[in-house]
Amino acid sequence: MKCMGGKIEKKAASPKAAASKTAAKASAVKTATAKTAAKKSETKKETVKTPASGASKAAASKTVKAASKPAASKTAAKASAAKTAPAKSAPASEEKFSAWANAKTVRKTKKAVEEEKKAALKAATSAEESEKKLAAAKQIDPASQREAKEVQDYGDDKIKHLDALEHIRLRSGMYIGRLGNGSNENDGIYVLMKEVIDNSIDEFIVGFGKQIDVEVKDGRVKVRDYGRGIPLGKVVECVSQINTGAKYNDDVFQFSVGMNGVGTKAVNALSSYFRVVSVRDGKCTDAVFEKGKLISQKTGSLKNPQKNGTYFEFVPDEEIFGKHTFNMEFVEKRMWNYAYLNPGLTLKLNGVEYKSDRGLLDLLNKELGGTEDSKQNEAAPLYEIGDYNGEHLKFAFTHTNAYGENYFSFVNGQYTSDGGSHLTAFKEGFRNGIRDFFGVNYAPEDIREGMTAAVLVKIKDPVFESQTKNKLGNTDIKDWIVAETQSGLDAWLHKNPKAAERIKQKIEHNEKMRTELADVKKKQKEAAKKMSIRIPKLDDCKYHLDDGAKGEDSMIFITEGDSAAGVMTHSRNAANQAIFRLKGKPENMYGKRQSDIYNNDELHQLMCALGIEDSAENLKYSKIVIATDADNDGFHIRNLLLTFFLGYFEELVITGRVFILETPLFRVRTKKENIYCYSESERDAAQEKLGKGSETSRFKGLGEINPSEFKQFIAPETIRLTPVEVSQLKIVPQLLAFYMGKNTPERRKFIEKNLLSNAEIDA
Repeated sequence: MKCMGGKIEKKAASPKAAASKTAAKASAVKTATAKTAAKKSETKKETVKTPASGASKAAASKTVKAASKPAASKTAAKASAAKTAPAKSAPASEEKFSAWANAKTVRKTKKAVEEEKKAALKAATSAEESEKKLAAAKQIDPASQREAKEVQDYGDDKIKHLDALEHIRLRSGMYIGRLGNGSNENDGIYVLMKEVIDNSIDEFIVGFGKQIDVEVKDGRVKVRDYGRGIPLGKVVECVSQINTGAKYNDDVFQFSVGMNGVGTKAVNALSSYFRVVSVRDGKCTDAVFEKGKLISQKTGSLKNPQKNGTYFEFVPDEEIFGKHTFNMEFVEKRMWNYAYLNPGLTLKLNGVEYKSDRGLLDLLNKELGGTEDSKQNEAAPLYEIGDYNGEHLKFAFTHTNAYGENYFSFVNGQYTSDGGSHLTAFKEGFRNGIRDFFGVNYAPEDIREGMTAAVLVKIKDPVFESQTKNKLGNTDIKDWIVAETQSGLDAWLHKNPKAAERIKQKIEHNEKMRTELADVKKKQKEAAKKMSIRIPKLDDCKYHLDDGAKGEDSMIFITEGDSAAGVMTHSRNAANQAIFRLKGKPENMYGKRQSDIYNNDELHQLMCALGIEDSAENLKYSKIVIATDADNDGFHIRNLLLTFFLGYFEELVITGRVFILETPLFRVRTKKENIYCYSESERDAAQEKLGKGSETSRFKGLGEINPSEFKQFIAPETIRLTPVEVSQLKIVPQLLAFYMGKNTPERRKFIEKNLLSNAEIDA
């Protein structure tokens, strides 16, 4: 044959020659195999140097032959094969991987092919579903609802300047914390009212004006004090120019609630109508504003004589707060707090007087009741309430049979719901006082278990951690408060030996119970370690309370069952929203011992999830949210959980950590619009708005809501939470006994009397 591109020509071999060549080739294969084996064997015994890349093939051949002398007969066969081999030998790489030539294709079974098709289809379906979910999530992004704007040149003319009141309206959360519709006592409309009344309180603190008149009607607030009145020439500036006021001058206001010069300016900016009148020595200045803009101003002499003082009137702006209503229970509670913190001051709310002569002592008496109720009421005092009244530090305290600790702490009249440095110092001073008086190094938890106290400090320059002033940050006051608390407590204990003896008995009882409980906790921890390090029912979030600012919005949802938890898991923000799944209805823990809750596997896991198995102070989340269905079973589970928290971790409720998640009951929709309704009235309004062609659905459970829909119900901007609040501590045992106790006949009569008929139920 002819070789392409060459002139070499070969004749066909004879049959005998072909047979001989085949035999020689087989012999060569055997020889090569033997030579390779011999080479590997020799390599193990001694190191053989590989010829350099530039060495001849002959040198390499000699080296191999030297390593395989025992195979002499096979060498001859190799020489014979070399004579009959083709002129051009195969490349080394082909010889090295020649095993691939012998590989056979294995035919796939029908079952394997079907499984591959199913896996491919599943992957394609999952990808398609993921794309749909992503598209749905993007649709509810608030930013996507805005009209897209072309980015313009960034020049001098694009720089905006806002005056102070415009900035307050634009960034109201920076100044009043939150907005809200009035359903929560911390909503912004109450903050506005507080800022105005605080100014009147500041006048009383420095000795001017013993009465404050307050009127709240039809969404309008009026406040009149009888202090010195704002200087007439500075009335407008004091309510409209930020960082303007006399509270920066401690010769005028030594112990005011706020020193930031923002209070009434925020009220002015966030009100659709704002009026201020200052009366001084027969003259007055009257100014009216709308949304922070001055409408009218006049100054002159009064025709009829009036007492000096200041009058404020305002209406919170619906553009900022939406439809809102003042809850008079919240307003009354604020009036009582003002009265307790300022003995001698009279407040009149819509004509009703609020006044206290004994201050913090009256506060605890109202919250707890008298000692005569201690046998029937766990919240009742075990001994007469103790108190101390210093010039700048006041406190009252007692112990009860309830679990946990409860504190009402105030700074210059401001209720600090999250405590702060003053409360921490008080606890340390109280501990030191008890230890020194009894000469025993009692554990702090034994001293404070079952304790309820109220603390008030007056300081010149309070530093709060936010504009809403829920937590004090001053650190330089610690030594003073610790020392004065210790001395004040020691003096009271010496004057009240019977109460001191009762305190000692309570502490020793706490010590005994703690020791017993420690054994139960130890067994539970060992069992938990055997089960799993991870809490199986918890889908945790990334940030917690101890992560500082990142954990301030952390919350944990307690749900019933896997169905609701599954929806929430796909809807939540994993950075700060955790989920704990209940198996169903937890055990009714009313009347059980504290050790029983640790022996209950589900509740113990819940405590571990919250981080409170050792102490409520170790709570991991800012909010505990009970998220159950809006049906009878859901309400029952809610009550069982509230019984657990109020019975054993009451301080979590008192400090505002426990909430109820509100989810929509109805969805009214057309092809173009969905409206979610939380009540029958909202449903009716939505049906009227969308017309007869609309469709109305009733949500019976959280698991029925699509995850893409549910996301907006737990998003920080749109979530609806109802705080669990207690008007007075003494009513908690009474409520739990009636609704969760063993008084079945009484509860049955109540249910029969209040049970709605089917005709009355609107669902």
